Amino acid sequence: MGNKFLDGTALTIAIIGAINWALIGLFRFDLVAYIFGDMSWLSRIIYAVVGVCGLYLISFYMHLGRRREVE
Repeated sequence: MGNKFLDGTALTIAIIGAINWALIGLFRFDLVAYIFGDMSWLSRIIYAVVGVCGLYLISFYMHLGRRREVE
């Protein structure tokens, strides 16, 4: 959790992926497939990157409930 740029980027990509899933669930509209093609190599890379970011964000659970020590 030391790299704020990586953390912020992963969180942003995961949020975009969550919005895409909301569109799929509510309207049966897959924005990634619409823009990049249905399971094209580019859309598959995007899905993979979103998945990797989600897996990376699992590490955030280790920091829940952890208190900062006052110096």
